[in-house]
Amino acid sequence: MGFLVMFIVALVISAIGFRKFVWFISLGYGFSIAGIGVALLAMFAAQLTPVTAIMAVLLVIYGCRLGGYLLIREHRSASYQATMKNEIKEGSSTPFLVKILVWVACALLYACETSPVLFRLSNNATTDVVAVVGAVIMAVGIVLESVADATKNRFKQQHPKRFCDVGVFRLVRCPNYLGEVLAWTGVFVSGWTAMHGIWQWLAAVAGWACIVWIMFGGARRLEIRQTKNYGDNPEYRDYANRTPILIPFVPLYSVAKFKWLVG
Repeated sequence: MGFLVMFIVALVISAIGFRKFVWFISLGYGFSIAGIGVALLAMFAAQLTPVTAIMAVLLVIYGCRLGGYLLIREHRSASYQATMKNEIKEGSSTPFLVKILVWVACALLYACETSPVLFRLSNNATTDVVAVVGAVIMAVGIVLESVADATKNRFKQQHPKRFCDVGVFRLVRCPNYLGEVLAWTGVFVSGWTAMHGIWQWLAAVAGWACIVWIMFGGARRLEIRQTKNYGDNPEYRDYANRTPILIPFVPLYSVAKFKWLVG
């Protein structure tokens, strides 16, 4: 029942994608996660533990921050609008049935991503080290993603024509995507000792695996775009050759050749 409620919440909020197709996976994504966090707090008010309460609140913070950031960027960033104009489908020509399928698939993904928190609550699991570690990883991911977005936003205001290579961008070339991966890995880890049965595990694994795949696909698209924009710049080539694209301290400098990734 709880999973169905989360799915319905995500359906209702992500329906804004019918106004603009990309909103299914941008604004609809962020605000759906926030809505699910609120739903968990309401549904399980009597069963909340400090850790599950923190994780539900982190979902709200994560979703509101991401949704708000995307909304502001879309309306205020001229450089973002110019860059994305030819890369994001406006959706007016997309068949209505396809929009329905995308809408349902996205809402299901959002429910699966957050499901480990639900399962810990609905199964009345006790607080343990795994839950605490998961919450910490999630919080670190949210902070990293927030810092990365703020750093790039400030940098681009001062250097609109240059690639960002300061702050956390010295760690990896896509620290915002790394933060996303860490946040959802934390959610997934938090449910390891709480999930029961194949269906709960299937939902949690599917949600985690899909979002990690999507983030690697996002890194691939960004790499291709930056190579197109800065590939002739020796400074960029040096930066790209010594800074991992997504995973710190792992010498993976390119994912552009991975055709199976999204994008």
